[in-house]
Amino acid sequence: MAEKNRLRERYRALRAAMPSAARAAADEAIAAQVGGLPAFAGADAVFTYLSFGAEVDTRALIKRTWAAGKTVALPRVVPGTRQMRWYAVDSLDGLERSSFGVDEPAADPSREVVPGDMRRPLALVPGFSFDREGYRLGYGGGFYDGFLADFPGVSVGLCRAAQLSEEALPRDAHDVPVALIATDQGVLRR
Repeated sequence: MAEKNRLRERYRALRAAMPSAARAAADEAIAAQVGGLPAFAGADAVFTYLSFGAEVDTRALIKRTWAAGKTVALPRVVPGTRQMRWYAVDSLDGLERSSFGVDEPAADPSREVVPGDMRRPLALVPGFSFDREGYRLGYGGGFYDGFLADFPGVSVGLCRAAQLSEEALPRDAHDVPVALIATDQGVLRR
């Protein structure tokens, strides 16, 4: 755990030190990479995080997903657990701020989307860093590992090339790698 925390601080500092113009250019390139994926073209639903702070920006991808007539689902943490439920959103208006400081959709049962109910779901996954085997260094809550363990579709980690780890990241038995990593310099497949 100490090694993961040390790496989180390292990648957090690296991410924060990147000039905003460079981050924006990288994020635009990442959005283009994702938009060109066959898995994106064929997806009927995109399960994505809503970026905040210096994370890889997902807003352009969310708009692109809506424009393509696909379902956009955002996560909402189930209080007292390490689980997320996903809700379809047609707008980024009306989201609620969570205790983690993240904007989440309302817990409206009529808007809940279950990944296993979709024909071709795609997940966009955040992280401080990813290694070339698809393992990620996240915030440490275990939410995405639990989600990815049962996700039936294609998972794509979003990572600026400057934050890609050339060495294997520390991992635990419950850690689940993503299938693809979209960077500003291309897409890595494991």
